[in-house]
Amino acid sequence: MFTGIIEQLGAVTNIRREGENVHFTVKAEMTSELKIDQSVAHNGCCLTVVEIDKDEYVVTAILETLKKTNLGSWGVGTKVNLERCMKMNGRLDGHIVQGHVDATGECIGIENQDGSWKYTFRYDSDQVTVEKGSITVNGTSLTVVDSKDYEFSVCIIPYTQEFTNFHTLEIGSTINLEFDIIGKYVAKLFNK
Repeated sequence: MFTGIIEQLGAVTNIRREGENVHFTVKAEMTSELKIDQSVAHNGCCLTVVEIDKDEYVVTAILETLKKTNLGSWGVGTKVNLERCMKMNGRLDGHIVQGHVDATGECIGIENQDGSWKYTFRYDSDQVTVEKGSITVNGTSLTVVDSKDYEFSVCIIPYTQEFTNFHTLEIGSTINLEFDIIGKYVAKLFNK
């Protein structure tokens, strides 16, 4: 379980393919605190640490993960939002995040609002958003500002712009989405 509060940015330093699997090497300040078999969210996608070497670690993405996330578009140098799993005795500063990407979306609008930024995203999924509800974009816990069918907006503060990979997004960028877990259960029960 995660909270959607990004701890730091990492950078992809190597990509190695093995069959349909892809091994990503990530350089991050938190590496010295990681251990083998630990879960870390990468742009909101929970991956297991399989190797550690100094300030770099390796995670593996299988074909299913590559199909449902933006990991397949990563290259050497890609900045990745990182969050370690939450401690059960800690504060839940964001919202309940599973690290299971539901869909990808596309950035269709970026508006500088003189001190904050408004990002608009389009997605192709049966999931829904609601105004003032929670959404996870590339692992970042955010509040939905505008909600339409297959489209929503979020506003972010300067801290989020600087310390997550939002500052790397452009019109057309593909992002990972995890919709609110409570909303997913309500929608499923409603559809029965």
